[in-house]
Amino acid sequence: MLMGEYTHTIDTKGRVIMPADFRTELGEKFYITKGLDSCLFLYGQEEWESLSTKLRQLPLAKSEARAVVRFFFAGARMLECDKQGRFLVPGNLREYAGLKKDVVLTGIMNRAELWDKENWTNYTGEVNPTVAVIAENLADLGI
Repeated sequence: MLMGEYTHTIDTKGRVIMPADFRTELGEKFYITKGLDSCLFLYGQEEWESLSTKLRQLPLAKSEARAVVRFFFAGARMLECDKQGRFLVPGNLREYAGLKKDVVLTGIMNRAELWDKENWTNYTGEVNPTVAVIAENLADLGI
């Protein structure tokens, strides 16, 4: 399970250090793609295959299904860390997530997320005050 929050910098070549425990969970090779809320999602092989299977089952005739599949797969890449534990974030994904210098890697159960630090701070500042209300609403779903 992926969890935790780590702050790093992205170097001039677009490389980020992957936390050691994330490397263990994600595996030697992992996938990176556009995520929701202007961040990037990182998946290990098994989770990527699970997501792929679910998205493959969506009806091709529905425009919303095609849009979601394109969103997650068009810019996706398989990556691996170098000997220093760094991975190269492709330029198109750096641009999508607005990655500048300071970044945050978060563990979110079955995936990691890569955020621009300012975007992460803004997001958590918006969500944290409403978490109690969100939790109440999810209680109706048995969570």
